[in-house]
Amino acid sequence: MTLSTLSSAAALRSPITELKRALSGALRGKPDVVRLALTALLARGHLLVEDVPGVGKTTLAAALARSVGGRFARVQFTADLLPSDLIGVSILEPTNRSFEFRHGPIFTHVLLADEINRATPKTQSALLEEMSEHRVSVDGVTRTLPEPFFVVATQNPLEHHGTFPLPDSQLDRFLLRVYVGYPSADHEREILREDQQQRREDAIEAVLTPEQLVGLQRAADAVRTADAVLGYIVALAHATRQLPGVAIGASPRGSLALHRAAKAWALIDERDYVTPDDVKAVASAVLAHRLVLDNVDDSDRAPAEDAVREVLAAVPVPR
Repeated sequence: MTLSTLSSAAALRSPITELKRALSGALRGKPDVVRLALTALLARGHLLVEDVPGVGKTTLAAALARSVGGRFARVQFTADLLPSDLIGVSILEPTNRSFEFRHGPIFTHVLLADEINRATPKTQSALLEEMSEHRVSVDGVTRTLPEPFFVVATQNPLEHHGTFPLPDSQLDRFLLRVYVGYPSADHEREILREDQQQRREDAIEAVLTPEQLVGLQRAADAVRTADAVLGYIVALAHATRQLPGVAIGASPRGSLALHRAAKAWALIDERDYVTPDDVKAVASAVLAHRLVLDNVDDSDRAPAEDAVREVLAAVPVPR
């Protein structure tokens, strides 16, 4: 079945192809990472890019942000960053003796939170409401964020000096967590051949408007999921809660995230229905960072990914 029941296939194919081309040009030789990043964008989710320094985390995040037209803000998270620096603050205007709210950088379409785990827990928690409900509450007043609103954050999992690990509630707000990894020798040679002064993410131009992105997100929402596949998603989530060595399994929010990501993954393949393979393709990126394991350092991602693979192998795949 084609996407004709959703919208014109050509109208959907063109912007998705342009997004993949733009991101692939900024991050060489990482098609799986690029596709997962695009999946988070289309699924109305937020993206956490995590890996060692120098492999292109910020390059991917900046390219993803710049490829979407509209407002873009980059905030360098540091230990002295305050919630008001991110959200905004009310300032007394001497002329009329009233308080006027000055919007912070979070009032944007795409927010790049660079090295998010360098900020204090107080500042990290300032993102909870915004990422979950797309609104800001300050001084008893609730303000709605622009649509679309997308947070792409980077962090280094191995460097603990001067960092504050993200709490489980914060990690749960990220739809996907991806790892860039080292490039192959051939792609690293391509990087070396480039002009060292040229920043590839700065060369990225917007390939779609915020309105077009919202249209793509609605198309992803309209992708159909059979009851058998919904049951498969629920079974995977339940299996993580019963797995030995897992203290806390995936919550219902994790099930919702897995469903949304699978629908976006199907849309990228120009299908209007979800298959079990779509679910399996995004399962590790969606579920691994939501699991809390017994006696395992949070910075070690391998055991959580192994747990997801174990669940995928154990739960029967619907026909």
